Amino acid sequence: MRSHYCGGINETHIDQDVTLCGWVHRRRDHGGVIFLDLRDRDGIAQVVFDPDTEASFALAERVRSEFVLQVKGRVRRRPAGTENNNMPTGQVEVLGKELVILNAAATPPFPLDEYVDVGEDVRLRYRFVDLRRPEMLNRLRFRSRVTNYIRNFLDSQGFLDIETPILTRATPEGARDYLVPSRTHPGSFFALPQSPQLFKQLLMVSGVDRYYQVAKCFRDEDLRADRQPEFTQVDVECSFIDENTLTGIMEQMIRELFHDLLEVELPVFPRMTYAEAMHRYGSDKPDLRIPLELVDVEDLVADCGFKVFAGPASDSKGRVAALLLPNGGELTRKQIDDYTKFVGIYGAKGLAYIKVNDIEKGAEGLQSPIVKFLGDEVAMAIMNRLGAKNGDLVFFGADSIKVVNESLGALRIKLGHDLKLLEKEWAPLWVVDFPMFEDDDKGGLTAIHHPFTAPSCTPEELEQAPEKALSRAYDMVLNGTELGGGSIRIHDEKMQETVFRILGIGEEEARAKFGFLLDALKFGCPPHGGLAFGLDRLIMLMTGAQSIRDVIAFPKTQTATCLMTQAPGEVDEKALRELHIRLRKPATEQAQS
Repeated sequence: MRSHYCGGINETHIDQDVTLCGWVHRRRDHGGVIFLDLRDRDGIAQVVFDPDTEASFALAERVRSEFVLQVKGRVRRRPAGTENNNMPTGQVEVLGKELVILNAAATPPFPLDEYVDVGEDVRLRYRFVDLRRPEMLNRLRFRSRVTNYIRNFLDSQGFLDIETPILTRATPEGARDYLVPSRTHPGSFFALPQSPQLFKQLLMVSGVDRYYQVAKCFRDEDLRADRQPEFTQVDVECSFIDENTLTGIMEQMIRELFHDLLEVELPVFPRMTYAEAMHRYGSDKPDLRIPLELVDVEDLVADCGFKVFAGPASDSKGRVAALLLPNGGELTRKQIDDYTKFVGIYGAKGLAYIKVNDIEKGAEGLQSPIVKFLGDEVAMAIMNRLGAKNGDLVFFGADSIKVVNESLGALRIKLGHDLKLLEKEWAPLWVVDFPMFEDDDKGGLTAIHHPFTAPSCTPEELEQAPEKALSRAYDMVLNGTELGGGSIRIHDEKMQETVFRILGIGEEEARAKFGFLLDALKFGCPPHGGLAFGLDRLIMLMTGAQSIRDVIAFPKTQTATCLMTQAPGEVDEKALRELHIRLRKPATEQAQS
């Protein structure tokens, strides 16, 4: 139906006859001459109709925004002074000779240009219209390029693209499973995979050696800007490999991807231990573009008379840290109050601060209600440790380690963006040496990553001091976002049983949930490891989008609903009976009835 895409015509096509198809982006009537901006996925072409072609001119008068047209005409150079250097087709136009209206269109729910701010709910309700916008089409096109690039790279490294099941059984991956009732097995349920973790490990047992998959994954969890109930990850697993080799391959892939698609030269990724990341930045995914750091001051305040600081400083599970903001003295009281409210989101009970007016005057040159409680000597010792200068502002966090890390870590990020402190455009790193376990809410231990992650010690050492054990896990972080995470896996049955035991998973439960894995470990499982990249997050960062919803064709909202299809929806009683399911009314409805 067409000879060229709208965005593909240029000066090389002058005096050629072309056939274009697309949507009317804009219609303009200039004194008897009608201009149509015709749009398809590749761009926009200007088509001109004059009264000499009576039938086509009459049709052009009828068309409106988003009508679907076929246009036949001749390419010509635009008259001098009417060129548009901001668009690839801006030097030429098409003199329309024939026009066919392939389909009319109702008035679109919102204008399809970059200058109109439309609510996300409306965009998601009419996603099929929203995706016509060049900005959205370009993101989907770029996503396709990235996916193709990754496939080609992994193919060149000897990885095999293998699909794993979507209908599987529930596994403990740290989030709720989406469950699918089985019609043929009453009372039993499949689970949609949170990741292909166990299957890709079994592929290593099978001798596949190198596997990858662009995999759909599902997690029924609370959502944020970078989370979706269904998402896509690039899943990788290799046999006979160690951490350095595997992370080296993945780093090479990302650096070449950025170089070839964005013309960005990422540096060699530095490595930082989990302990250092938490100590300096309060986060296991630090944004290294921001120069601010947390500095411990427990030793300086432990014996001061200020109980707000002295209490956490004397507690083995507490922390007192300072965050120096250069030239922060320029902040207004309202701004400081707003930041105080912000850290409250993370459990902080307040946000103490000291303004440095004149460091040469000692404590007299410091402005803060807390100086008199700290004492002059302690206050100046803190300033000296931080290297504070005139005009600086120092924020403090004093609470449990978790609250201080989360609140000051988040404040560090917010200050960096609010005050435009970013020192570079891209800052990647590997975070390594994660703890194997962390405390759960019931006084036991839970796996930081998943229970198939290998520790960096023997089973005996692990059992003796599980709370001190480090894992062979690694996360790739870019600009404060976790792009991907993985680990060397447990390939020894004894080690796997030890980890299960520490996690409180008894032999019977382990056999019921993971019997197939334990059996596989008995039959010659090779050392292996892997990693999974969040494809949606990667595309979000590379395109500069604000949310992963802007790089997914048909995303869900933050309440895990699809406004376009109105999913999830109710099903009729007949379908429920076939699945052997009966719905229970919520307690409030039961009480009313």
